[in-house]
Amino acid sequence: MPNFSGKLAGRRIPAPIRQRHQQVLQVRGLTKTFGSAVVLKGADLDVPSGSILALLGPSGCGKTTMLRAVAGLERPDSGTVEVGHRLLSGPGSFVAPEQRGVGMVFQDWALFPHLDVRHNVAFGMPRKQRTSDSIERTLAMVDLAGFGDRMPGTLSGGQQQRVALARALASNPSVVLLDEPFSNLDSALRTQIRADVRALLADLGITTVFVTHDQEEAFLIGEIVAVMFDGTIVQQDRPARLYESPATKRVAEFIGDANFMDAMAFDRTAVTTIGPVPLATDVEGAAVVLLRPEDVFVLPGDDATVEGVEFYGHDAVYLVRPDGGQLLRSRVLAAPEFHPGDRVALKHSGRRAVAYPRD
Repeated sequence: MPNFSGKLAGRRIPAPIRQRHQQVLQVRGLTKTFGSAVVLKGADLDVPSGSILALLGPSGCGKTTMLRAVAGLERPDSGTVEVGHRLLSGPGSFVAPEQRGVGMVFQDWALFPHLDVRHNVAFGMPRKQRTSDSIERTLAMVDLAGFGDRMPGTLSGGQQQRVALARALASNPSVVLLDEPFSNLDSALRTQIRADVRALLADLGITTVFVTHDQEEAFLIGEIVAVMFDGTIVQQDRPARLYESPATKRVAEFIGDANFMDAMAFDRTAVTTIGPVPLATDVEGAAVVLLRPEDVFVLPGDDATVEGVEFYGHDAVYLVRPDGGQLLRSRVLAAPEFHPGDRVALKHSGRRAVAYPRD
């Protein structure tokens, strides 16, 4: 199957897209209720111009409703949606979806099965721009040149996904929205296609919101990640910053493997069963400390017991219980040296950790 990573020659990308004025997307206080269910609860979102933001959250948290409200497919009960200081939704204002300059790729791709690829892509274009040359240029951009006469049912899942992306890009949008577009692909194809799509979107510099419930996918694709729980955005930051400094214990649990140790904190230090841990947060008294598995070292010793080993090939995880303490996970980038039943010692890396007040 064709791969367009690293092959995005300028001649293959339509000039209007390359010359597009990048736009900031700003959402403020968005609310939406369906019957008695409050789906969006005053959600805020900021997407800098030309950046890719991953909107990450569990199923049912309101991600898709947020995306549909930005696209104009749902009318919010209150709040505002602006693109480049142009009000799309707000008090007394609601711009129709086709007039927003927003392209969308749906979870099931939503291709018309009775139309060939060319006509599916043309559907996303203003009528005046529906020429053979412009359609072919758009297909070439996603490495589907020559596929115009094919019917969607004859294409692979990855090819159908790229047709949907081409249709979203065909109207030269200021903002592109993608709603879990890789969820219908098998894992190997998903890995390849999402890398290709990210490369294309980054090359084009289109302001993008990508919805996913997969933390790994969010970190791979998003330059910025916004975490959503229960209809609100609880934290938005760069992936590394989000991983290192989650705002709440719930965020920490959701975005990565985590150990939580009860401790007593004072003077930016937490006293734990594996020794003192320096803190990056001002917490005093009873606390819960976040220790990522890569910051917990397993050493020869006699004050903890290995209860399990998980070997993944590229790394391994030990499940170790300190004497009288909580079970901890320790990740090492090597083949396992210790085995279940071994007596060992645990040590913290010394990197500053985040702590939360204990309930």
